Amino acid sequence: MDGPHARRARAAALSIAASLGLPAAEAIVLHDSNKLTLRLLPCDVLARVAPEAEQVAHTEVELAQQLTAAGAPVAALDPRVPPRVYERDGWVVTFWTHYAPTAGTGVPPAGYARALERLHAGLRTLDVPAPHWTERVGRALHLLDDHDLTPALADPDRNLLTGTLRDLSRAIRAHGAPVQPLHGEPHPGNLLATRGGPLFIDLETVCTGPVEFDLAHAPEAVAAHYPGVDHALLRDCRTLVLAVVTTWRWDRDDRYPDGHRLGTEWLGRLRAAREGGGPDTGEV
Repeated sequence: MDGPHARRARAAALSIAASLGLPAAEAIVLHDSNKLTLRLLPCDVLARVAPEAEQVAHTEVELAQQLTAAGAPVAALDPRVPPRVYERDGWVVTFWTHYAPTAGTGVPPAGYARALERLHAGLRTLDVPAPHWTERVGRALHLLDDHDLTPALADPDRNLLTGTLRDLSRAIRAHGAPVQPLHGEPHPGNLLATRGGPLFIDLETVCTGPVEFDLAHAPEAVAAHYPGVDHALLRDCRTLVLAVVTTWRWDRDDRYPDGHRLGTEWLGRLRAAREGGGPDTGEV
């Protein structure tokens, strides 16, 4: 968010926290993109703040409660306040448990796979309305079809992205793999290494699709520890996911840090994967 928006978002979070009896005098920015993730002190609560018109916080809160009750490895809402979405001055705020990071280099592949398998099992127990994975591809194609929305993207790159999205969408559907509710973006940035074990965060991306679509967001080594993986399907999903996230970096309204540099780097990786006929194995 830009400076004025970020200041208003922090003020809304601090004000709501104080009204709920949480001592909050300081807001430390942990992540800043289309929404703001703040650590409020001294109450030590995590606040997620988004513009009222651009949020799916109600769905995320409902999912977190149901998945926590099902024993799935997800971050919990803060137990000190009622589990709901709070609104103030055009912002929506949710309050979550803050987990102190553990020492080390992250979650090992085997532990990552076990956590994702447990999350998928928990998701299968729920009756959740979730978009199909193809809707995400459709949003990316809409950006590519409208030059005004992606003005900095050169035509050869636009054609590469469009062709990849269309070709691989057809190929993935042709696999005929079973579909189920998925996290949607279980990449390392959405997996916390905590003292109680790995926990997934950011449930607003939940969608339906084959489990390989989720595995495509994880480091390559994770798939070796997940049972029953269709590796040909996973290869197609990895390249499709790379094309989707690359397209987002060229959206004129994208606020991802260093987005254009990453978009250029990922275009190179995508071109190499398509021309070489193999999967992209890097992380995004």
